[in-house]
Amino acid sequence: LSHYYERDRVQKKTFTKWINQHLVKVRKHINDLYEDLRDGHNLISLLEVLSGDTLPRERGRMRFHRLQNVQIALDYLKRRQVKLVNIRNDDITDGNPKLTLGLIWTIILHFQISEIHVTGESEDMTAKERLLFWSKQMTEGYVGVRCDNFTTSWRDGRLFNAIIHKYRPDLVDISRVSAQTNRSNLEQAFCVAEQLGVARLLDPEDVDVQSPDEKSVITYVSTLYDAFPKVPDGVDGISPNDVDIKWVEYQNMIKYLSQWIKHNVAVMNDRALYTQYLQFKDNEIPIKEIEKAKIQNLYQMLEVWIEFGRIQLPPGHHPNDIEKEWGKLIVAMLEREKSLRPELERLEMLQQIANRIQRDCVNGEERLSLAKAALQSDAKRLESGIQFLNEAEVASYLLECENILRQQVVDIQILLDGKFPFADQLVQRVSKLRDDLLVLRAECSSVYSKGHTLTSEQTKMMISGITQSLNAGFSSNIPSPALASGLTAGGMVTPGSPYTSSLSPCLSPGLPPVLSPGLQSSPVQTFMSGGGGSMDTDGFRHAKQMHIRKPLLKSSLADPSMSEDEVNMKYVQDLLTWVEEMQVRPTFEIYFFSLLKVHCH
Repeated sequence: LSHYYERDRVQKKTFTKWINQHLVKVRKHINDLYEDLRDGHNLISLLEVLSGDTLPRERGRMRFHRLQNVQIALDYLKRRQVKLVNIRNDDITDGNPKLTLGLIWTIILHFQISEIHVTGESEDMTAKERLLFWSKQMTEGYVGVRCDNFTTSWRDGRLFNAIIHKYRPDLVDISRVSAQTNRSNLEQAFCVAEQLGVARLLDPEDVDVQSPDEKSVITYVSTLYDAFPKVPDGVDGISPNDVDIKWVEYQNMIKYLSQWIKHNVAVMNDRALYTQYLQFKDNEIPIKEIEKAKIQNLYQMLEVWIEFGRIQLPPGHHPNDIEKEWGKLIVAMLEREKSLRPELERLEMLQQIANRIQRDCVNGEERLSLAKAALQSDAKRLESGIQFLNEAEVASYLLECENILRQQVVDIQILLDGKFPFADQLVQRVSKLRDDLLVLRAECSSVYSKGHTLTSEQTKMMISGITQSLNAGFSSNIPSPALASGLTAGGMVTPGSPYTSSLSPCLSPGLPPVLSPGLQSSPVQTFMSGGGGSMDTDGFRHAKQMHIRKPLLKSSLADPSMSEDEVNMKYVQDLLTWVEEMQVRPTFEIYFFSLLKVHCH
């Protein structure tokens, strides 16, 4: 009997304290568990606090009103699927100790213990088994500690101290626990837990007995569980074992980011160069924004431990402090960008030009590729003796590429003058495009010059055109009608075709710009019209000294085996070759006097 009496005594004390820790929220308190629940008011208030619901109640003081209030509480529990075994409203109203203790224990199981969930639990575990499983997890690895039940395993107080040490190692010297008495360990654990906000539901003498009351121990341990931080499944959090590691990581991240921000604020204020600013804005800022977000996320996981007191947050270590420093950096960057705006606009303009050069290079390369494919097709036709089909198309592609290069020369010069950082790379690409164009143009000239023949009439027109061109002078850059018609009618070449650069300068009456300045037509006209059958002796002597090759005389080409048309064609070809040779002579004087000698023949 004494054992049962002691058990009920401990339960009554424990349950009374448990009820009071909740009733304090509505400014109520009970002294005697059996007496103070009889009218049903405190019982209804307890359920309202635990559930958050509002329940009706009778305001009268008669037994009828008391029974009705208790019944309201019992009906509410039944609606929440709480099993009440043989507990009636009159049992509580009459202050039945056993049934009153049973009712409170049922409420504790439903509102506190049944809500316990532990990582690694199985679905078939009861609330009591889940709480025991949590206790084992929290005390795993502690020497001399075993958690087998909620009675004798807790008698020496080591389990209580181990759980507290797991969460707050700064509050318990675990090395001294094994040397202390049961009562000392229990007193230490209950005092420290009370500092952490855990109601002192038990006293050392209640636990340091042969067989501690299981329900009382479960109630206290479940209160510890509620008070200590937890890491729910599926949610980012930090377990008690990882708190210290994560805290050190957080401090280092805060320290380094803060130093980096302060350093770069100073750099911005010291007038950072534009290239440095761009690199900083485009490369470094995004990385540090990610680090800042990591700090915020890590703080959210540590926050529960900060509130619990496991971590003491020093000044300047809150994410808001970092945000303030970050704001200063952004302001400094805006001020620096404002001062760099003219340079920014200039470089943006150069960048647009560089982008255009890149696009034009791609377009030019595409045109050359198309021209090459078309040329190869015509080259195969030449081998087969078939008429060309793509000559005009090739000429169009090459002309487009030349136009692109003309614009690129202007753009490249702008980039060089503006000291654009990547101008040299663009120069190399444009130069390659130019070289590819020259090579392809030479190939075109070779292929298409082999594929054309001149009729007798065309040959005469060409000779006439050359003569008229010489008579018209060399200062004009406009082809004579005779020459143009002679070329076009025979289909030998289209004026202005890009691939004719090796031929057209010879056929065109105009000289290259490097040779044409100062050239006058009057000496040629005078000489050709008979106004002066001789020329300056020094001029002829100078031409002779330069060993200039004379073009063949038409009479020297006469051959009985050749027709007149063949002789004319051979003469024209030799004359064109001679003109082309003369075009590359270094001075206009040689070219001019040599032409006069041609007409002397």
